[in-house]
Amino acid sequence: MFIFLILLTLISWGIQQRLRSKFSQYAAIGLQSGLSGREIAAKMLADHGIRDVQIISTDGQLTDNYNPTDKTVNLSADVYAGRSATAAAVAAHECGHAVQHAQAYSFLRLRSALVPALSSVSRMMPLLLLAGVVLLRVSIIPLGLAVAVFALATLFSFITLPVEFDASRRALAWMDRSGVVTTSEHAVAKDALWWAAMTYVVAAVSSLATLLYYGSMLVGGSRRN
Repeated sequence: MFIFLILLTLISWGIQQRLRSKFSQYAAIGLQSGLSGREIAAKMLADHGIRDVQIISTDGQLTDNYNPTDKTVNLSADVYAGRSATAAAVAAHECGHAVQHAQAYSFLRLRSALVPALSSVSRMMPLLLLAGVVLLRVSIIPLGLAVAVFALATLFSFITLPVEFDASRRALAWMDRSGVVTTSEHAVAKDALWWAAMTYVVAAVSSLATLLYYGSMLVGGSRRN
């Protein structure tokens, strides 16, 4: 299991590097429509009748997100001002989350419901795991608590998958019917979003593998005790 976790870490690193390479490559492909990421986002929101969501430029790279709490589509500077297939794909994807929110998409609602619980315990996770491993011969309770918290985090990771894939599906479908991209630009956007989705897939599998690793330690400890 430990070797498998190392392998997953290497795969995750490889996918992250591939994603950055793809985004850098596709950022050089300008849209024939000449629209910026902000304009793409504004058009997609308007086409879905969404008027209470703000589009904001944020610092960093690959920091784009939709915040359902304050209803903001947060686009990194390169996406916000960019006029490339990558910028269009990312902007439309984040607006896909806004559409999910507006339409009460069940998996997004479930993921949002888990955020408060995870936020309150995530800082304790390293300490719980450390205490659980160190005290395993004395008591299985600390590790049991750590496994329970990690199980919640793993559930969150897997719930995130349909949320992300559905947002990309909505984005690509809208881009196709709205005519904001050409056929070749649509293919580029689809490829970029696919690589972005793979980072979530690997993260979910890694979380599950880690949960099984500590779960097996918990079972072994309970038998010894």
